[in-house]
Amino acid sequence: MKLLTLNCHSWQEADQWKKLDILAAVIHEQSYDVVALQEVSQLITAEMVKGKLKANNFGFLLVQKLKELGSMYDYEWDISHIGYECFEEGVALLTKHPVLQRESFFVSCSQDTSYWKTRKVVGMTVNYKGISTAFYACHLGWWQDEEEPFRSQMDRLVARINQERPHFLMGDFNNPAGIAGEGYDYVQDFGYFDTYQLAKHKDSGVTVLGEIAGWENHSDKKRIDFIFSSKKVEILTSRVILNGINKPVVSDHFAIEVNVADW
Repeated sequence: MKLLTLNCHSWQEADQWKKLDILAAVIHEQSYDVVALQEVSQLITAEMVKGKLKANNFGFLLVQKLKELGSMYDYEWDISHIGYECFEEGVALLTKHPVLQRESFFVSCSQDTSYWKTRKVVGMTVNYKGISTAFYACHLGWWQDEEEPFRSQMDRLVARINQERPHFLMGDFNNPAGIAGEGYDYVQDFGYFDTYQLAKHKDSGVTVLGEIAGWENHSDKKRIDFIFSSKKVEILTSRVILNGINKPVVSDHFAIEVNVADW
């Protein structure tokens, strides 16, 4: 099973259309089973095309480009909040497998989508080789945030998930690995396994090189994007891609690609 997560910083990038094409080409080439995306945006003023999706929804356009390349993906997106006063920003999942269940729910204290700290998680349960497996696209808050602390968001997330079903939490957790007693440890306190730590072969894992939006005055390298598993599984490889070394950069975050041995 091949998984990918990326905070795609959509419609905030220079050469955005070129980067969208690069992302589509990589997903097509690698044929990921599930892709989780964060900061998936659409203009508030754009034309509605399907359900909540508008014509310039970044993920919707990505799926169309994948279809043109010959890769068919199911797509689920929901809005978390309004960004930069003109975008509806959310999280999304793509999968090549039959979808058994779809869900989206707030994990923030706030449920006001006009508030930029409001957070929602999108989930899909798929039939992966006869096993019902769930995947959740996550873009959570910061540990030290007094209004929307990571701890309470993680508590709500775990409370909504069927813990009997194998599942993966994928995304931008805004909590660096290696800081003891904060968000990274808190996720693992619930019994989740960091697939990076389980991987037989891995690289640095760094997904953010320096200062970006939300991490002002933090110039250090950070590993804040993760794929967590609800059970200890065999991870063949974990690598950072779309980082200028393994494929061109397409966002202010790099992507994480994980190859999970079938169970």
